[in-house]
Amino acid sequence: MPTSPTPGPLARVPLHEQVRHFILEGLVEGRWEPGDRIVERRIALELGVSQAPVREALRELEAMELVTYAPNKGASVRELTLDQLRDVYQVRASLERRAITLAAPRMAGDVAELEGHLAAMRRAATEGKTHEQALHGVAFHRAIVHACGNPVLIRHWDLLGVEAWTRLSLGRLRTELHDNAEDHEEIVEGLRRGDPHLGRLMELHVMDYARK
Repeated sequence: MPTSPTPGPLARVPLHEQVRHFILEGLVEGRWEPGDRIVERRIALELGVSQAPVREALRELEAMELVTYAPNKGASVRELTLDQLRDVYQVRASLERRAITLAAPRMAGDVAELEGHLAAMRRAATEGKTHEQALHGVAFHRAIVHACGNPVLIRHWDLLGVEAWTRLSLGRLRTELHDNAEDHEEIVEGLRRGDPHLGRLMELHVMDYARK
């Protein structure tokens, strides 16, 4: 059985974002499967918060199309389809195309953090650890997005639930972990040498994850 996130008191605000992250981790690690109910009161008790931030977090996850609400039943995990994944990745590709264009001059060829994640992805591929590779793959892209300096773009990217969708794409479409790791090398090299076509390169890179 996959280990679920360790619950504990949440002290910082906004609480609903921390609750959302906790639930997302549970979805990624298999704590909840498609069709399972996510009980607001139970999550609130685990985290030591009221039900209000839990409800707000679940509404955001509903907007991400990761959970669904039914009358008199509350929230449950949606069955995630490949069509949904492609829709999400089209939006993600557009955001990351702009993000890397903005981030490149700010990073000024400093790709040390990205190289660290790339090395971790290669190790995960050798060891057959899909979950570890997904975590470092998301961290790789998050580092670029957060370097863009545009807080609105960053927030919209964060709201896509990239970790959950990345895990889904690796599980259903991208089963070759070594290929997945090596695909990120081109992004690193492009940033290092200041490739003028970085935006398009990133867009194609992201959309490749939503193809069979």
